[in-house]
Amino acid sequence: MTLRLPLLAATALSLLPLAACGPVNRGVESVNQPVVSRTDYTVDVQVTPTGLATGETQRLRGWLDALHAGYGDTISVDDAETGVAARGDVAGVAARYGLLVADQAPVTGAPLAPGTARIVVSRARAAVPSCNDGRRSVEPAFEHNNTTDFGCAVNGNLAAMIANPTDLVRGASTGEYDPLTGTRAITSLRSAAPTGAGGTTLKSESSGGK
Repeated sequence: MTLRLPLLAATALSLLPLAACGPVNRGVESVNQPVVSRTDYTVDVQVTPTGLATGETQRLRGWLDALHAGYGDTISVDDAETGVAARGDVAGVAARYGLLVADQAPVTGAPLAPGTARIVVSRARAAVPSCNDGRRSVEPAFEHNNTTDFGCAVNGNLAAMIANPTDLVRGASTGEYDPLTGTRAITSLRSAAPTGAGGTTLKSESSGGK
């Protein structure tokens, strides 16, 4: 007995640093949440009272090609001093990439030169950077905590598949609520005949056209 006590004490002391590796999380809320970052790319183009200046349309297309602009990006025009003439030309170019011109442009800080408009492409990305910590294999659960990678699969897939990552921060507006559409599934369920009376019976299909 006297020989086993020092051995158990030494084993417990060696596991204490490992137990302190992970966060204390005994609930069902994941500590690994998606992190959203946004990058704004800008280019200034020459404008005239009738729209973009000569050659600026081709330069704008080349710039968007270099950025690989596409679905998920947001394009806007900062043309407070030039009116809406250039906005129509930019909208025509943006349509080639499946983009719509936003109503408001983000604040870029640098002042606009006279006779120019600033095109802004905003690109948001979502990721879960806290998942690749490599601590799960050496983390004992003596305190019944969730493992450090708890929620990484769900939140990582959500961050990879969401069309607009900023919806994870602000949410998305669905417009006006249609009660007929919202209650359609519930109405169908309530109006279905009970299964004992032949309700929700699957239709049998056969091959060969019979």
